[in-house]
Amino acid sequence: MSEKKYSHVMLIGVDGAGGYFKVADTPNFDRIFANGAVTYDALASNPTISAECWGAMILGVGPEVHKLTNENIEDHSYPLDSKFPSVFRRIRENYPDAAIGSFCCWNSINIGLIEDGINVDLGHARDDDMAPKICEYIKEKKPTFLFVQFDTVDGAGHNEGYGSEKYLKRISEIDVLLGNIYAAVEDAGIADDTLFMVIADHGGDGWGHGGWTDTEKYVTFAAAGKDVEKGTIPEMNIRDSAAIVLHALGIDLPEFEEDGWTSQIPDGIWPETDGHYRDISHLTGAEPRISRKQHHSEPV
Repeated sequence: MSEKKYSHVMLIGVDGAGGYFKVADTPNFDRIFANGAVTYDALASNPTISAECWGAMILGVGPEVHKLTNENIEDHSYPLDSKFPSVFRRIRENYPDAAIGSFCCWNSINIGLIEDGINVDLGHARDDDMAPKICEYIKEKKPTFLFVQFDTVDGAGHNEGYGSEKYLKRISEIDVLLGNIYAAVEDAGIADDTLFMVIADHGGDGWGHGGWTDTEKYVTFAAAGKDVEKGTIPEMNIRDSAAIVLHALGIDLPEFEEDGWTSQIPDGIWPETDGHYRDISHLTGAEPRISRKQHHSEPV
């Protein structure tokens, strides 16, 4: 364990949002991250499908390593004896008494990416119904780590087209929920000691995703906190969110291995970690491209 930078870390995921936060009307996002580190070009996992992408974020390894797909993610709980523990398990092992929560509209994440028996508070509901529960949880528990997955932006992309007027409107509606959640952090009195992040798993092309076009593979990531550098993150993979979470909580990162843990801390977030980012572009096209089923759980 190293020195803990924050007492609270929150990672808010917006399924299917790609890099479209850049063009949607998002006053809350803009305000929260006005002095933070932001990119609209973080690289998703290949294929650009939910299980592969969320798995990479939560496990810190690529889909060719974790092998989770939309077809198999609900087959069983994530194994306790896995060589690649989730960030939830890594946090629990270092902070036995911490409040840790996961609120997901797509419940497959809670089922297939979190180990049983590690005392994670789980929530599952439609986006608009789930947000108030998240706010209550923050104010009551003041969690050490909170993960959220909103789903309806992806549903809007599948139903109306990625980048369409109704799709961008749904991002704006999610922005309202982000504002409510951040207000709950402030109301709980923990904003000054919280690393607050928003990330997308993938974007879309037309009415679908899974390929490697720019609008599918480039996504939004933003971080705000007391010592986060203000500016643009020059290079990032979505799997790097795992390393960022652990480092913020003072947990030592696993050894980097190309056939294992490949999550890193990008340049442009903290001055003391700049200059060490490795190029893993040769891994982003890794086979097999297993998933065939595109996930969107909510019609809009």
